[in-house]
Amino acid sequence: MVNILKKLYNSDKRELKKFEKLADKVEGYADEYSKLSDEELQAKTTEFRERLKKGETLDDLLPEAFATCREGAKRVLGLFPFRVQIIGGISLHFGNISEMMTGEGKTLTATMPVYLNALTGDGVHVVTVNEYLSSRDEEEMGQLYRWLGLTVGLNLNSMTPDQKRAAYDCDVTYSTNAELGFDYLRDNMVVYKEQMVQRPLNYAIIDEVDSILIDEARTPLIISGEAAQANGEYIRADRFVKTLTEDKSDDDVEDDKDYGDYKIDWPTKTISLTRQGIAKACKHFGLKNLYDVENQVLVHHIDQALRANYIMLKDIDYVVQDGEVLIVDSFTGRVMKGRRYSDGLHQAIEAKEGVKIQEESKTQATITYQNFFRMYKKLSGMTGTAKTEEEEFREIYNMQVITIPTNRPIQRKDMPDILYPTLDSKFHAVVEEIKKRHAKGQPVLVGTVAIESSERLSHLLDEANIPHAVLNAKNHAKEAEIIMKAGQRGAVTIATNMAGRGTDIKLGPGVKELGGLAVIGTERHESRRIDNQLRGRSGRQGDPGYSRFYLSLEDDLMKRFGGDRVKVFLDRISDNDEDKVIESRMITRQVESAQKRVEGNNYDTRKQTLQYDDVMRIQREIIYGERMQVIEETKTLKPVLMGMVKRTIDHQVDLYTQGEKKDWRNDSLRDFIVSSLTNEEVADEINLKDIQTADELKKKLYELAEENYKDKADTLSDPSQMLEFEKVVILRVVDDRWTDHIDAMDQLRQSIGLRGYGQLNPLVEYQESGYRMFEEMISNIEFDATRLFMKAQIRQNIAR
Repeated sequence: MVNILKKLYNSDKRELKKFEKLADKVEGYADEYSKLSDEELQAKTTEFRERLKKGETLDDLLPEAFATCREGAKRVLGLFPFRVQIIGGISLHFGNISEMMTGEGKTLTATMPVYLNALTGDGVHVVTVNEYLSSRDEEEMGQLYRWLGLTVGLNLNSMTPDQKRAAYDCDVTYSTNAELGFDYLRDNMVVYKEQMVQRPLNYAIIDEVDSILIDEARTPLIISGEAAQANGEYIRADRFVKTLTEDKSDDDVEDDKDYGDYKIDWPTKTISLTRQGIAKACKHFGLKNLYDVENQVLVHHIDQALRANYIMLKDIDYVVQDGEVLIVDSFTGRVMKGRRYSDGLHQAIEAKEGVKIQEESKTQATITYQNFFRMYKKLSGMTGTAKTEEEEFREIYNMQVITIPTNRPIQRKDMPDILYPTLDSKFHAVVEEIKKRHAKGQPVLVGTVAIESSERLSHLLDEANIPHAVLNAKNHAKEAEIIMKAGQRGAVTIATNMAGRGTDIKLGPGVKELGGLAVIGTERHESRRIDNQLRGRSGRQGDPGYSRFYLSLEDDLMKRFGGDRVKVFLDRISDNDEDKVIESRMITRQVESAQKRVEGNNYDTRKQTLQYDDVMRIQREIIYGERMQVIEETKTLKPVLMGMVKRTIDHQVDLYTQGEKKDWRNDSLRDFIVSSLTNEEVADEINLKDIQTADELKKKLYELAEENYKDKADTLSDPSQMLEFEKVVILRVVDDRWTDHIDAMDQLRQSIGLRGYGQLNPLVEYQESGYRMFEEMISNIEFDATRLFMKAQIRQNIAR
């Protein structure tokens, strides 16, 4: 362990040495560039872009580009980056995390790598935790970039797609992490390329990187669509299928008559309408062609209603309890509460049984922050607190944490934790401490873990007649203003630990002489990072400051971890005195070891989330990649579509022609040909009795499909309309099946943990089941696309 730490520390030092040399080069240009006129300095941007075109790299340009940006900042913003900020910027350019103390000027540090990387024109994303900070930084730092000849955009949730596209087309784009992720998902749901807003993900600098890549990494981004409006469709389909009769005739029957409306193939548990059934459906729903493009949803509902009514058996596959349809596990015979059949089958059973159809939202797209940000060509970040999560950044994001030295030595006094027996005695002591410091005019910032604690403390301060401001982590512009005023003489501010992140607390006049800002923590957070974040609010830029945490044995963290050991220690030295208080470094160490355990648990949770999402990531990349190829195609999709048709024919023929010729299921074959490939007249011309081998039948059906394709192409004399028709078919089927698949994977994920009780590894089980389900989805996409394309009737006004 010691060796690993040594190695990390040395690699940190090695990197810093390398950056120091580059910083020397940057500073070497300072005098020369200070003598340039504004026009000459601004012309550097064009010069750098020309040099990039001629083959120079960004690394080659770094010293001059950083020096240009630095001199520009002095002229436009009145700020001249310090040497440590140059080093921080170099670290960011090389895809690292720059750990810089609060108040060291992270926003200005980022301008140099942003400017350098924006020269390629591929786009740089500056990512912040909320829209207030995005807007603020875009407005302030945007002046510098625009002055240097770059375009700057701001991406907000309230914008239209056109406004977002314009923002993403800029050299530098400010955005929140959530908006970037959702735009990516929405881009992969569009049906025309022109509707996309993002360009390929190039380079991102994430401000407060630990908050975004670690604290928010347990929650995936999800786009849901309403599945509720289809309830009426389930009922309509259910009423219709209940009027149908089963065709129980033998496959060997010589004539071509239908003896019922639907046919069940029990070995494969598949069910389909016969010719008679299709005709009945057209009459019932007032349609010319049941399998036309716009009837796809209805066909899906009829298919599920058929399965629900004639294949899914009550009290065997499911039970109805208290007006709810519950699945029965076929292996254990137990009711599986909370599980639902996917693909609309559950709703179809609810319609069959006449119980309330559950209104569900359907997940249409989802991604974790880990997998989204790992798609950038280069990723970097800055924060005041990342070292405690160094292992996670390295393992998951391949980013190294580089601790950047402070510009001036830290003057803040960090006192040991102080421990009280009860919450009441602790809060009483906190109020007394605030009263004492407030009386002499020293500003106090009090950090709380929960909103209830901040309200309790506020009530006590009201009773003590101490004026104060209360903030919680809703992060509005107003909050940032209050945080900024928290350093003024006599100010008392209560804030949850995360409040006002990214906003600097500057000291008011005369405050330095009073000892600077006093930070009081009323409880330790689960993560040491958050505590360090609170501490770091004080003592910026070499200012004086003070920090101390007040704890009690009744705090959550103390109760959950190490409480008993601390209590024994407390009893030993306190003689059961209610008001006894301990101030000891041992307590601080005990608490920190408890925090490390919690951090370890949280890391495991995030890692597990990522491992499960990695299964979806591979599938998502395949589907989104194929989808994009379809959208971008400009000539014909015939090879793609006919490939699907041929694979569907192969699969269905193999399914129904197993064994000897006498064992072929001719009736099921004929139903497939009529329902999925051609009309009845053409199907009647194929005499299955005369065909001797499966390959002969496949060849015959391929020819039939080719002919059908040619007829459709002839109907649409304009090739662009045929292409549009192909796109309509493929995209509609892929999107429907993909959203159903996401839903099914989500349900699998929720239930997979139970397999652990059977000595199985849930993750391996999820990977294997997920792979099988994906294969099944691809097969279903190909079947649906075949049926939709082959059976649809062509009209001229086709649009996606």
